[in-house]
Amino acid sequence: MPITKLDEKTALLIIDLQKGSESRPTAPHPLSEVVANSNKLAEAFRARNLPVFLTRFTTDPDGASSTPGRTDLGPRASQPLPEGWDALIDGLAHPADTVITKRNWGSFYGTDLDLHLRRRAITHLVITGIATSLGVESTARTAHEHAYNLTIPLDATTDLTPESHTHATTRIFPLIAETGTTEEVLVKLKER
Repeated sequence: MPITKLDEKTALLIIDLQKGSESRPTAPHPLSEVVANSNKLAEAFRARNLPVFLTRFTTDPDGASSTPGRTDLGPRASQPLPEGWDALIDGLAHPADTVITKRNWGSFYGTDLDLHLRRRAITHLVITGIATSLGVESTARTAHEHAYNLTIPLDATTDLTPESHTHATTRIFPLIAETGTTEEVLVKLKER
């Protein structure tokens, strides 16, 4: 389905484009393409005085997982992470942007993201980032449950496997969002 419109009070939300992802293979889109498309959108949002939010995932100060519940994969072993792995990729953030630090896949639980959005009367989110089936999907599901309208430009998201990306984009996102491309979002921004 095509993107129908963007609300007057729309914000861009860029999920977890951070330095630790630069060394990992991604599919179906290379990370550099997702970063470039996210940057295009961020520039267009800023030019229209629309807010840009970026999330960064990190661990607790002791390196432990914030979501230690039991899983079929068993407990996650704490591994030393390289210095700066959780810093945003260079060139993404602008001084006027809001950076949200999170310790879960989703961007709402345990953060003040919803408060920031509500204070600005935001009704619509355009979501980009990595990983499509983890941070992006978790955030989109919760945003939908919080009654935000959602648009997800699929060429500005990517995953660790093509199968995970495809499942999220064909099975989950059509239930909770409008999907399209970066260029379609840019056209809708001009039409607002």
